[in-house]
Amino acid sequence: MTSVQLLIDGQQCPASDSATFKRCNPLSGETVSQVAAASLDDANRAIEAAHGAFKSWSQTGPAARRAKLTKAADLMEDRQQEFIDAMVDETGATPGWAGFNVMVAANLLRESASLTTQIQGDVIPSNVPDSLAMGIRVPCGVVVGIAPWNAPIILGTRAIAAPLACGNSVILKASEMCPNTHALIGQVLHDAGLGNGVVNVIHNQPEQAASVVGALIEHPAVRRINFTGSTTVGRIIAEKAAKHLKPVLLELGGKAPFLVLDDADIDAAVEAAAFGAFFNQGQICMSTERLIVDEAVADEFVEKLAAKAKTLTAGDPRAEGNALGTLINQESGYKLNELIDDALSNGARLASGGKAEGVVMQPTLVDNVTKAMRLYSEESFGPVVAMIRVKGEEEAIRVANDSEYGLSGAVFTRDSARGLRVAGRIETGICHINAPTVHDEPQMPFGGVKSSGYGRFGGKAVIEEFTELRWMTLQTGPRHYPI
Repeated sequence: MTSVQLLIDGQQCPASDSATFKRCNPLSGETVSQVAAASLDDANRAIEAAHGAFKSWSQTGPAARRAKLTKAADLMEDRQQEFIDAMVDETGATPGWAGFNVMVAANLLRESASLTTQIQGDVIPSNVPDSLAMGIRVPCGVVVGIAPWNAPIILGTRAIAAPLACGNSVILKASEMCPNTHALIGQVLHDAGLGNGVVNVIHNQPEQAASVVGALIEHPAVRRINFTGSTTVGRIIAEKAAKHLKPVLLELGGKAPFLVLDDADIDAAVEAAAFGAFFNQGQICMSTERLIVDEAVADEFVEKLAAKAKTLTAGDPRAEGNALGTLINQESGYKLNELIDDALSNGARLASGGKAEGVVMQPTLVDNVTKAMRLYSEESFGPVVAMIRVKGEEEAIRVANDSEYGLSGAVFTRDSARGLRVAGRIETGICHINAPTVHDEPQMPFGGVKSSGYGRFGGKAVIEEFTELRWMTLQTGPRHYPI
């Protein structure tokens, strides 16, 4: 069992009232983390520490910020095994997925480091004689990042890396499901020499999440919030932030459509669909949730995908031969079983897999899903994928867009021009042609539309999210006034 403390103003510390909570391994039920549970006073202390550190960090030159973020990436890689062990213990992920998280998160820190010299402005022509007018991007202040458990190293790092590169100080509100994993992110950044208070990490008991997040949003020193998680919680955070006129970047739920057109390479589509639907037990915001398949190729596709699914085994993530790990908790299994029962009772067919047993669920393919079933529209966030049969390209596009969500999507066709045309009509922030719905790179603009959120992480697009654009002028000669 690991003892996990708060990180406030550069110090590892217990909660002010000594409160703690436990995080247990999803499969064994064993306590793996004993965690300091922040009070509202602790949340405010973290904000004040970040606010105090902002003045010096915001004035740190781009080369110095770049060097420290790059050093943090190196330290993260040096502690790879520690990150892997924490993530596997707390979330039930496989060591391979955890190791991939470390690799991507380290590269995300390096990509963020490269942004420090990309924060640029404009000289803007003015109608006033001898006026030099400029649009200048400046750090905005304290940024709160709220990260989830499902890709905790990647998404915890993403919540704070770009804000730091832009000159802001940060607070990472860790997930209650992976407190030690998120604490390690704060520690490597602190050890990289960013300075006391520049990075703070707080944890809270699950039942206190609303009050702690509310305190973080309401404090006047907090200027930006970013949240990755469910659409339900994202709406609450957006409403709270709106009351205080604070911008929020939201990356929320998904119901990713995966279109298989009548001319698709079926074998390639099957491999991509299996990865997109079942990797990390389908617990990824981009996971393939809807297979929208032309009836001309549907029988072949479902037969091959079912056969592929049967080669993938879920279970103890550390056991040899298990390509998939476990669900995050039993409640997730209960929901997935309800979705399957509802689909089967309304005429769907189970092509592979079956219901969850505790936190273990084998990859499950449900064929002949229709709009009458909950699985058609509800985000499952598990290793169960709905297959919807359609007649032709137009119906495929209509079904793909028949969702409140719009994060990621995919189109499979042998005709590149057709793929671009169809992808252009799909209402998602991300769409891949002849590639899976699950894909991310630090330099790419990442985010969704509709109920999947707004704003973009990644690449130069993220600079707009975490800087203020100021108009400044310099009068270089005499100016005429009307009075």
